[in-house]
Amino acid sequence: MKDIRDENIDPSLLEKIPLTFAKNNLILPLKREDDHVTVAVGDPSGVFALGDMERLFNLPVRVVHVGREEVLSAINRFYDRLSGSAQEVIEGLNGESLQSIATAWEEPRDLIDLTDEAPVTRLLNSIIFQAVKDRASDIHIEPYERDVEVRFRIDGVLYPVLSPPKILQDAMVSRVKIMANLDIAEKRLPQDGKIRVLVAGKDIDVRVSVIPTSHGERVVMRLLDRKAEIIGLERLGLERGYTRALERLLGKNNGFILVTGPTGSGKTTTLYSALKRIDATRRNIITIEDPVEYQLKGIGQIQVNPRIGLTFASGLRSILRQDPDIIMVGEIRDRETAEIAIQASLTGHLVLSTLHTNDTASAITRLVDMEIEPYLVASSLSCVCAQRLVRVLCERCKEGYTPSKEEMEIFKIPPKRLFKPRGCERCFNTGYYGRTGIFEFMVIDRGLRGLILKHQDADTIRRYAVKSGMKTLLADGLNKAVRGITSLEEVLRVIMD
Repeated sequence: MKDIRDENIDPSLLEKIPLTFAKNNLILPLKREDDHVTVAVGDPSGVFALGDMERLFNLPVRVVHVGREEVLSAINRFYDRLSGSAQEVIEGLNGESLQSIATAWEEPRDLIDLTDEAPVTRLLNSIIFQAVKDRASDIHIEPYERDVEVRFRIDGVLYPVLSPPKILQDAMVSRVKIMANLDIAEKRLPQDGKIRVLVAGKDIDVRVSVIPTSHGERVVMRLLDRKAEIIGLERLGLERGYTRALERLLGKNNGFILVTGPTGSGKTTTLYSALKRIDATRRNIITIEDPVEYQLKGIGQIQVNPRIGLTFASGLRSILRQDPDIIMVGEIRDRETAEIAIQASLTGHLVLSTLHTNDTASAITRLVDMEIEPYLVASSLSCVCAQRLVRVLCERCKEGYTPSKEEMEIFKIPPKRLFKPRGCERCFNTGYYGRTGIFEFMVIDRGLRGLILKHQDADTIRRYAVKSGMKTLLADGLNKAVRGITSLEEVLRVIMD
């Protein structure tokens, strides 16, 4: 047997086998026949557990050898379905449990004991487990006057998933704090922490932020898969011509590559994808980030720590003494960082960074507004890439339609057919599954350098770039809508925000 399919497994057998036993022995019961039980084994050492299986089911065992990874994947997949959801955990808490939690909360010294109680622990574990299963990037625990709401951010949009009883609010927050090694007694000041958990075989970093509000402490948890593969440039959503242009610039020994956009627009992902394309064995690559989101092999990564004076500017100065070929600065936040980055790009280093502006032209004027001399901006900048993230239509349920007259007027060449979301089980009835980027890619040529030196405004720079062939964010988004990658509604939602 090469793979384990859903129809080959009897879920009732799994209920008798603990998850830890199945994982430790890489063994999974499949089906019960009249005179035996068929068991998948993924490791030779698993045969030592067959005797336990025979005693448990009181039947002989027939072994089927399957690949190690396939058995582990099946164990994670099927035990995932057996796990109760967070809502089921709440429903399982009777009035006595809630009252005992409320009573324990009234005594500060019982706080740690309270958060170690099975109901609260199971509830938080279920919420994190469900978030990972649903591909959520963030978990929000939001207290209000009379209730608490838990929401997941999936593909950039927040969805309500759970409303725990108000009586559980403090216990939930305290449990999160203990998991993140935060001060559970401090409720007046914001706190940040980190949790590392293993969920269905995935190694997840959970970045925790707690802030005080008028109705209690609000928690946001950012989920990052430590072993997630960095997306290649060709999968970001960049057009092939722009991808080739970026690769050409990445091959140079100097220059300044700037990626711009609002928070959550995928800028850091683009920079990681660019670094992945560079041969780190032949070039010395050092980054300074806040935070370091993904570990990159062969690359030195520095975490910003303002508490001890390690800022982007001070870290960048130290990096320059490490004989770097390529430097990535997580974000240009002030004039000092911008000046050092630009000077580095002019002295034989390739520098990559991000900036918070809405489009490519605004990024140039923002650098000048930071009191960077226009001649330095013009001579150092290689390209500016502005971006947003749009949700991708679910391939299983998207449906085509004939656009209305108003929709056709948005396009230069009116399309005969567009696509819209419908919703199915795969996409949780949202109609979207995953995200991709829409881009505005500006290569700095001689004409643009002249405009920068003349201190021209963003509108003038933008008009020149469009006349020279640059596609705007809206044009790239409309192109993806026509190709059925996303919907027109989604493009307008993201561009107009």
